[in-house]
Amino acid sequence: MKRVYEYEDLQLVLEQFLQDKESSDLEFKSARGGFPLSFWETYSSFANTDGGVIVFGIKEKDEQYFLDGLTEEQVRKYEKDFFNRMHSKESVNIALLKENDVRTIKHEDACFLLFYIPRVDRSLRPVYCGLDPYTGTYRRDLDGDYHCSREEVNSMFADANLASPVDGRILENFSKNDLDLDSIKQYRRRFEQWNPDHVWNALPEDKFLEKLNVFRKDRKTGKYGLTYAGLLMFGTYSAIMDENPNFFPDYQEIQDPKDRWVNRICPDGNWESNLFQFYSRTLPILQNFLPKPFQLKGNQRRTETQAHVAVREALTNALVHADYTENASLNIYKYPNKMVFSNPGIMLISIKQYYQGGESICRNKYLQTMFTFLGSAEKAGSGVDKIMRGWEELNWKRPYLVEKKHPNKVVLTLSMESLLDKSIIKVLVEHFGKIIEKLPRHQLLTLAMAYSEEEITNERLQYALGIHRADITKMLSKMCSQKLLDSYGHGRGTKYRVYGINVGLNDTNVGLDSTNVGLDSTNVGLNSTNVGLNSTNVGLNDTNVGLNSDNVRLNDKKRYSQSELRALIVAYCTNWRTADEIALEVGRNPVYIRDRVLPQLSDVIEKMYDIPHHPRQKYRIKQNNEK
Repeated sequence: MKRVYEYEDLQLVLEQFLQDKESSDLEFKSARGGFPLSFWETYSSFANTDGGVIVFGIKEKDEQYFLDGLTEEQVRKYEKDFFNRMHSKESVNIALLKENDVRTIKHEDACFLLFYIPRVDRSLRPVYCGLDPYTGTYRRDLDGDYHCSREEVNSMFADANLASPVDGRILENFSKNDLDLDSIKQYRRRFEQWNPDHVWNALPEDKFLEKLNVFRKDRKTGKYGLTYAGLLMFGTYSAIMDENPNFFPDYQEIQDPKDRWVNRICPDGNWESNLFQFYSRTLPILQNFLPKPFQLKGNQRRTETQAHVAVREALTNALVHADYTENASLNIYKYPNKMVFSNPGIMLISIKQYYQGGESICRNKYLQTMFTFLGSAEKAGSGVDKIMRGWEELNWKRPYLVEKKHPNKVVLTLSMESLLDKSIIKVLVEHFGKIIEKLPRHQLLTLAMAYSEEEITNERLQYALGIHRADITKMLSKMCSQKLLDSYGHGRGTKYRVYGINVGLNDTNVGLDSTNVGLDSTNVGLNSTNVGLNSTNVGLNDTNVGLNSDNVRLNDKKRYSQSELRALIVAYCTNWRTADEIALEVGRNPVYIRDRVLPQLSDVIEKMYDIPHHPRQKYRIKQNNEK
């Protein structure tokens, strides 16, 4: 059985197919023993996430990849079997692929079968294998396919039918007594300010609330009552909690992670914690952190810049696009160098469509309407454009959107840093020398981002630099071969760090004046454990197959059982340790240790910082567990 790297130009063949289909996720499956049974699980997960390519004929083992040596006859049989099974409900509920989505590749003495699985529109979700959506629905994360919970499947069904949005649901046994009257009065005053000539201003309160669909009548059933949107927007917190015990909007201003937060807005009993009140309290605080240049519009001073509009749109988007059925809270964070908007749920459009703008599909249409009358929540899809323009006006890094799993969340980061901050360039010059001054702009931006954000991905760079994934793949491969970057992980989960530097800028060390920048000289990159590809290696650049030029992994890596690995880590973490230090001690990949192993040890291991993905995170055994 030959290894993948022995076929020097196979990389180009597979890369071209990925480029043709504009796909970045790849799954290898061995088909030596027959049609892989796990195929339909990956079919489901790709369709329900961002699409991807499945390749028959390559086997993965211990982060190394080997060729099956499939014959043309086998590949033809598998292709025929696939199309027969795809049209059977016992295999999958939706037939997605056409003939041009399946391709046979013969390369020297090896044959491969490639399947392109597209991301499906939210109206077709869930895509599931077998006859039961609750047992056959899968999605994709960095670890591969995972089985969706019943709640996730129900959310997909709800998102598929936005003609009857969830927030328009009429609630049983709720009335106007469950609303906060002060919130309604404050909203009406804001409504009049934004819409001074609107005919609704003359309506009595009950009629006004009906126009907003706070109360409505279901034409099919004749049922009349308070809507879920009305409760979320204007309800008392106790009434909201009766309907949704997971409701917890939370704003935190964090200056120093050791001191946790310095200002917080959350349901603490001192205010009626509905969405209108949360919006009214949080927005002015966020906008107050923005620079206020002296600008005139006509003869009037302009007090609201495009950046102020961007923050208003970002906050509103988080509120109206949130999936309030998820077991997750809505979080807004303000750090010295960025704002983070995190709402529960999954994207109803692709991230590519999000950045293109002009298309808006809202999960909570009634809430969207309520915020529209306050000058927020663009229905025409221009809200994203306003966010982008606002940050461009200040020459700050482009806003960055990601989807996270377990729980499902959409996270928008608005960095308050320049793309090429002078202090970052100074550190890079000190580390690499004058070669930094000769780098092409895209490579310099990549290094600066890798340093300030600690690690970057191909996808992150696509939206930050605005160039094609294939070009970024080549650039990252070249930078790894030049020892400017290190790569960790493989496939879609490949991440890149500045070579020789494991710690980027601490959130608390970066202000708008960018004067507090430093390196922890004791943290040196674990170069010996780097399993990425350099330019001389053969494999998939963006879908990094985890081989180096000598096909050397961690040769001294020993196989441990789960209990043995657990015991080793617990014994080592009597003092604070970084994930890299733990990985080196047990001979494992740092990303694997941080993202997969340590979360499973939360019962005995504690974190130094409560902030997710803190760049200086450390771990130790919980003090009450020490014997």
